[in-house]
Amino acid sequence: MPVEIPAGLRVVATRGPEWVDWLDRLQRLVRDLLDEWKLRVDGPSAYGNCALVVPVVADNQRAVLKVQFPHVEAETEHLALRAWGGNGAVQLLRADPRRFALLLERLETRDLTTIDALDACEIVGSTYKRLHVPAGPQYRTLSGELKGWLERWRQLPMSAPVPHRYVEQAISLAEDFASDPATDGRLIHTDLHYENMLAAEREPWLVIDPKPLSGDPHYEVAPLIWNRWDEVVAAGDLRFAVRQRFYTAIDAAGLDEDRARDWVIVRQLVNVLGAIRTTDESLPQDWLTRNIAIVKAIQD
Repeated sequence: MPVEIPAGLRVVATRGPEWVDWLDRLQRLVRDLLDEWKLRVDGPSAYGNCALVVPVVADNQRAVLKVQFPHVEAETEHLALRAWGGNGAVQLLRADPRRFALLLERLETRDLTTIDALDACEIVGSTYKRLHVPAGPQYRTLSGELKGWLERWRQLPMSAPVPHRYVEQAISLAEDFASDPATDGRLIHTDLHYENMLAAEREPWLVIDPKPLSGDPHYEVAPLIWNRWDEVVAAGDLRFAVRQRFYTAIDAAGLDEDRARDWVIVRQLVNVLGAIRTTDESLPQDWLTRNIAIVKAIQD
């Protein structure tokens, strides 16, 4: 019986012809992997932003087969999971990097959105130190990413929908970071937010879905602030709520306050770059406002 591709994943066909081609090949690819790795399907498939996840049984072990759309952020996921060896993260059982396929231990579906946000920030912050092992030369570098962001910030017109003083601040910070040896060298997840830690049997919580870089551990904090944003707004004091999450995470991780704050500012302005690349008609104003609000709250 072929594995069904969930309707929610099929909508990625709207992203372009390369996505259509991947969807056309996906059922055959999954069938080949099931046969070659001797896997038995063990339930309905799930999906993420760019991946199909199939629950399977492999040698009497409950696992999941994750097959991703080929993209640069996923190229070294298997290497990061192998480097962590299950220490704080999901265990990698097998990988086929050419086909962007991973066999992973099966975790629960419950994530950190099910607990208090500050408790979750503390859990994530205390997990950072387990993940930030020395990174080898096989990973893209954070300093290399900075060079691309710098070029795009410099090209922003004064009329861009963001206070220009924040653009200038991001440029200044990024220039300093780009020449700082500590900007590279540690394996960082880069996307460790509340939905990327799942409950498990082996440990209470385990990290999933890294987008690895060789970078600076202080870069990691910002997703804990911009996610679960409705709760920040509902707190009534946005500045206090933003800083509460920030300090909870950095205290648990033992990170330097000033350096972590500077990276939050840089990352929010990276988000702004992504937002204003869309057409004016589809400009996500709420997303722009959120990122600018965080820049203001984190330093005023």
